[in-house]
Amino acid sequence: MVLGDCLLNVFTVYAPHSGKADEEKESFANKVFYLVSCVLQNEMVVFAGDMNGPVGSSNVGYDGTHGGFGYGSRNADGSRILEFADGLNCNTSFTKQEAKLVTYVAGLVKSTVDYIMVRQEDKAKDAMDHSKWRKLVKDV
Repeated sequence: MVLGDCLLNVFTVYAPHSGKADEEKESFANKVFYLVSCVLQNEMVVFAGDMNGPVGSSNVGYDGTHGGFGYGSRNADGSRILEFADGLNCNTSFTKQEAKLVTYVAGLVKSTVDYIMVRQEDKAKDAMDHSKWRKLVKDV
Protein backbone atom coordinates (compact mmCIF):
# COMPACT_ATOMS: atom_id res chain seq x y z
CA MET A 1 0.00 0.00 0.00
CA VAL A 2 1.32 3.46 -0.82
CA LEU A 3 0.75 6.30 1.68
CA GLY A 4 1.99 9.53 0.14
CA ASP A 5 5.59 8.76 -0.68
CA CYS A 6 5.84 5.82 1.73
CA LEU A 7 5.38 2.15 0.87
CA LEU A 8 3.56 0.28 3.64
CA ASN A 9 3.98 -3.50 3.89
CA VAL A 10 1.35 -5.25 6.01
CA PHE A 11 1.86 -8.83 7.15
CA THR A 12 -0.94 -10.74 8.87
CA VAL A 13 -0.21 -14.12 10.42
CA TYR A 14 -1.64 -16.99 12.37
CA ALA A 15 1.18 -18.87 14.08
CA PRO A 16 1.06 -22.56 15.02
CA HIS A 17 -0.53 -22.96 18.47
CA SER A 18 1.24 -24.25 21.57
CA GLY A 19 0.27 -27.88 20.91
CA LYS A 20 2.21 -28.01 17.63
CA ALA A 21 5.72 -29.40 17.36
CA ASP A 22 8.65 -27.05 17.90
CA GLU A 23 9.91 -27.86 14.39
CA GLU A 24 6.66 -26.51 12.89
CA LYS A 25 6.89 -23.35 15.01
CA GLU A 26 10.53 -22.77 14.05
CA SER A 27 9.76 -23.35 10.36
CA PHE A 28 6.91 -20.84 10.53
CA ALA A 29 9.05 -18.24 12.33
CA ASN A 30 11.92 -18.68 9.85
CA LYS A 31 9.64 -18.26 6.82
CA VAL A 32 7.94 -15.16 8.20
CA PHE A 33 11.25 -13.68 9.34
CA TYR A 34 12.64 -14.15 5.84
CA LEU A 35 9.63 -12.46 4.22
CA VAL A 36 9.65 -9.48 6.56
CA SER A 37 13.44 -9.08 6.36
CA CYS A 38 13.14 -8.72 2.56
CA VAL A 39 11.33 -5.40 3.03
CA LEU A 40 13.65 -2.49 2.35
CA GLN A 41 14.62 -0.30 5.31
CA ASN A 42 13.04 2.79 3.70
CA GLU A 43 9.64 1.04 3.61
CA MET A 44 7.27 0.69 6.56
CA VAL A 45 6.37 -2.68 8.06
CA VAL A 46 3.29 -3.50 10.09
CA PHE A 47 3.27 -7.07 11.35
CA ALA A 48 0.04 -8.22 12.99
CA GLY A 49 -1.71 -11.37 13.98
CA ASP A 50 -2.21 -14.24 16.34
CA MET A 51 1.31 -15.27 17.29
CA ASN A 52 0.01 -17.86 19.79
CA GLY A 53 2.45 -17.08 22.57
CA PRO A 54 2.43 -14.79 25.60
CA VAL A 55 5.44 -12.47 25.91
CA GLY A 56 4.43 -11.71 29.51
CA SER A 57 4.80 -8.54 31.52
CA SER A 58 8.54 -8.78 32.18
CA ASN A 59 10.96 -7.34 29.64
CA VAL A 60 14.01 -9.06 31.16
CA GLY A 61 16.34 -10.06 28.34
CA TYR A 62 14.38 -8.06 25.76
CA ASP A 63 14.40 -4.49 27.09
CA GLY A 64 14.93 -3.01 23.61
CA THR A 65 12.07 -5.04 22.15
CA HIS A 66 9.61 -5.50 25.00
CA GLY A 67 8.26 -2.36 26.63
CA GLY A 68 7.44 -4.14 29.89
CA PHE A 69 3.72 -3.55 29.42
CA GLY A 70 2.57 -7.08 28.64
CA TYR A 71 0.30 -9.39 30.59
CA GLY A 72 1.00 -12.52 32.60
CA SER A 73 4.03 -14.77 32.17
CA ARG A 74 6.21 -15.54 29.17
CA ASN A 75 6.56 -19.08 27.86
CA ALA A 76 8.85 -20.58 25.19
CA ASP A 77 6.47 -19.44 22.43
CA GLY A 78 6.54 -15.90 23.86
CA SER A 79 10.34 -15.97 23.86
CA ARG A 80 10.24 -17.04 20.21
CA ILE A 81 8.04 -14.01 19.41
CA LEU A 82 10.44 -11.64 21.19
CA GLU A 83 13.43 -13.16 19.40
CA PHE A 84 11.59 -12.63 16.11
CA ALA A 85 10.77 -9.02 17.00
CA ASP A 86 14.32 -8.36 18.20
CA GLY A 87 15.80 -9.73 14.97
CA LEU A 88 13.63 -7.37 12.93
CA ASN A 89 14.17 -4.37 15.25
CA CYS A 90 10.46 -4.37 16.12
CA ASN A 91 8.82 -3.62 19.43
CA THR A 92 5.79 -4.34 21.58
CA SER A 93 5.88 -1.22 23.71
CA PHE A 94 2.42 0.35 23.90
CA THR A 95 0.66 0.36 27.26
CA LYS A 96 -2.91 -0.91 27.39
CA GLN A 97 -5.58 -1.48 30.02
CA GLU A 98 -6.04 -5.17 30.85
CA ALA A 99 -9.38 -5.30 29.02
CA LYS A 100 -7.61 -4.26 25.80
CA LEU A 101 -4.43 -6.22 26.49
CA VAL A 102 -5.88 -9.70 27.06
CA THR A 103 -6.68 -11.32 23.69
CA TYR A 104 -7.28 -14.92 24.79
CA VAL A 105 -9.54 -16.16 27.58
CA ALA A 106 -10.35 -19.80 28.37
CA GLY A 107 -12.00 -20.23 31.76
CA LEU A 108 -9.63 -18.72 34.32
CA VAL A 109 -6.73 -18.56 31.85
CA LYS A 110 -6.05 -15.12 30.36
CA SER A 111 -3.25 -14.27 27.96
CA THR A 112 -2.10 -12.00 25.20
CA VAL A 113 -1.38 -13.85 21.96
CA ASP A 114 -2.30 -11.22 19.35
CA TYR A 115 0.29 -8.59 18.53
CA ILE A 116 0.93 -5.65 16.25
CA MET A 117 4.61 -4.95 15.69
CA VAL A 118 6.36 -2.19 13.82
CA ARG A 119 9.99 -1.34 13.28
CA GLN A 120 11.41 0.92 15.97
CA GLU A 121 11.96 3.77 13.50
CA ASP A 122 8.28 3.69 12.43
CA LYS A 123 6.92 4.35 15.91
CA ALA A 124 6.14 7.97 16.80
CA LYS A 125 7.83 9.20 19.96
CA ASP A 126 4.64 11.01 20.96
CA ALA A 127 1.32 12.03 19.48
CA MET A 128 2.77 15.34 18.24
CA ASP A 129 5.71 13.79 16.35
CA HIS A 130 4.59 13.99 12.72
CA SER A 131 7.81 15.37 11.26
CA LYS A 132 8.45 12.33 9.06
CA TRP A 133 6.34 9.71 7.32
CA ARG A 134 8.41 7.13 9.18
CA LYS A 135 6.81 8.22 12.49
CA LEU A 136 3.25 7.26 11.60
CA VAL A 137 2.50 4.63 14.26
CA LYS A 138 1.27 5.88 17.61
CA ASP A 139 -0.99 4.65 20.37
CA VAL A 140 -4.20 6.65 20.71
